[in-house]
Amino acid sequence: MENMDEKSLYYLEKAPVSKAIMHMVIPMMLSFIATIIYNITDAYFIGKLNNTAMMASVTLALPFSCVLMAFGHLFGVGSGTFISRLLGEKNIDRAKQVSSINFWSSMMIGVVFMAICLPFLSSILGILGADGETFVHTKNYLLMFVIGSPFVIASISLEEAVRAEGASTASMIGMISGVVINIVLNPIFIFVLHMNVMGSALATVLGNVTSVGWYMYYLQKKSSVQSISIKEFKPSKEIFANILKVGISAFLLDGFMVITSLLYNNYSMIYGDSVVAGFGISQRIIQIIDFISMSFAMGTVPLIAYAYSSQNNKRLMDIIKKTIVYMLGIIITMSVILLTLKSQVIGIFSIDPKVIGIGQQILLAQLCSTVFAALSGLFTGIFQAFGTAVQATVMSILRGLIFIPILIIGNMLFAVNGVIWAMTLSEGITAVVGIVLWIGIREKILKHLLVIQEHE
Repeated sequence: MENMDEKSLYYLEKAPVSKAIMHMVIPMMLSFIATIIYNITDAYFIGKLNNTAMMASVTLALPFSCVLMAFGHLFGVGSGTFISRLLGEKNIDRAKQVSSINFWSSMMIGVVFMAICLPFLSSILGILGADGETFVHTKNYLLMFVIGSPFVIASISLEEAVRAEGASTASMIGMISGVVINIVLNPIFIFVLHMNVMGSALATVLGNVTSVGWYMYYLQKKSSVQSISIKEFKPSKEIFANILKVGISAFLLDGFMVITSLLYNNYSMIYGDSVVAGFGISQRIIQIIDFISMSFAMGTVPLIAYAYSSQNNKRLMDIIKKTIVYMLGIIITMSVILLTLKSQVIGIFSIDPKVIGIGQQILLAQLCSTVFAALSGLFTGIFQAFGTAVQATVMSILRGLIFIPILIIGNMLFAVNGVIWAMTLSEGITAVVGIVLWIGIREKILKHLLVIQEHE
């Protein structure tokens, strides 16, 4: 048993730092690439229906899927960081308990969410802005998601748990298998069975069911440090407090993401279709860089949490320093390349000179914001790994809240330029706050670890 644990925890504990970082980060990048491919193929298949109302219904349903993602991260990030810290303390029995609580709680919250949403589906559609022809299509699309809620939430929370023990390849297999099932079933349900957008949603849900099946198999049969057995399901106030105090920061971040995207859409619409198109194109291009920074910010959390709780000071600081260097190195290099070729890159998506003109300005602003966003994301991840709820929550709230006044004031004072640069400014301020919070906590953490080591 001990041998198995050591083998499975090799990357968290003993692997050279650079090797450990790449082991955790590269599978996450591949998972994100698979997600991008899925998003493109999904839009392609629905686009083939030549029905604008159906296309619109998928966009209108996006905030709803973000809510499911938020619940998945509430349990997944909270449990995942807690499990990594418990493994660092060599407390495997407790890690199994938390793992089981994560799985059963995710499924239960999904069932409760489904029970609440089903009777109020029409009201929810009104909130999302569905009316006329889009109402029926959005209702069909959402109905599948509501029924599949337990699996959508569980697939996100279990993916975090699997990665928490350093098994990043197993977490990638779960994600990609879901995406593959989704891509295969999509055209069958949409065109062969004529289920239209409902078919697209059903394919997504079944993809999530596949992922959950894989994670359950891995945690129960392959993992020596986690479990989903109902026998290990022994919830306590203290365990839930540890899960939720960190999970809430991830939950809030997803929630604010919905508000941010809705505000961006509304404010860019004031300035006409070319600005909306420019934002849409720029966000597609930026998505690649954002996924790289997210891979570093999320992928290295288990390494940081494990090193912290096992009181391995040197390794902890080494992981953080090297993560920042690798992440910023890749992001800055890619940003410089994209800035040099900005007109050609935007020209791939549009031939409208107006769109190309405004798109270049938007791309410049968003490329500047990626460095700040990457640092903000990494510091949020570090605070989550340490289990320092206050700092993690401050970062999550700040990333969402500060953007709102900056966007409103920017629009009033500088019109379209204020809207374009709002995200850069808000991410810049958040990154500075992250650095200040990190400097404040770094000394405390190091002193605390030294005191523990002296006592031993």
